[in-house]
Amino acid sequence: MAITYTPPPIASKTVAKPKSKISASRRLSLKLLLLARATEELEAEKTAREDEKVRYLGEKFPPLKLIGLNMNDLQKICEEIHEKIDKVDEERYDCEAKVIKHYRDINDLNLKILDLGGKFKKPALRKVRVSADEMLKALFGSKTKASMDLRSNLKSVKKEDIKQEKELTMEVGDWRKNVEAMSDMKGRKKMFDA
Repeated sequence: MAITYTPPPIASKTVAKPKSKISASRRLSLKLLLLARATEELEAEKTAREDEKVRYLGEKFPPLKLIGLNMNDLQKICEEIHEKIDKVDEERYDCEAKVIKHYRDINDLNLKILDLGGKFKKPALRKVRVSADEMLKALFGSKTKASMDLRSNLKSVKKEDIKQEKELTMEVGDWRKNVEAMSDMKGRKKMFDA
């Protein structure tokens, strides 16, 4: 009795997709039917919304009967309408404020999620060389001169001022003599008197 080993059957990894039982023309006709049904439902939903709007406005604002009313009655009706308008405006403002607050909260939470995920990376900044003329054009637009003379903005120094400074430095002379002259109290008094 010889025992023979038979390996298990090898399953192929590529599984063929089963052929569709619906033909291409039938599939196309079904898509067209679904699209037609969806458009009908959208139209029905739109008319239902408009009917609801008309019903709501009919409840909130019944038709006005202004024929045969005197001036005082007309003024009262106008005041009532203005009060209703004010209430509606307050409600609208409150709703808008809530929506804005919710958008801010959503934005803050999204930023927190990004921070926690650590996926946000600061972009690498490029080094840009800009000349003085290009910087002026960027700051002030094309209104400025095309070229800028940097020397025109420098402080002008008169030659007489330079000569006076040289004379002052010449008068000082030897600093040791100056220190000896100021060493006693008379020298300090001279310094304060001058």
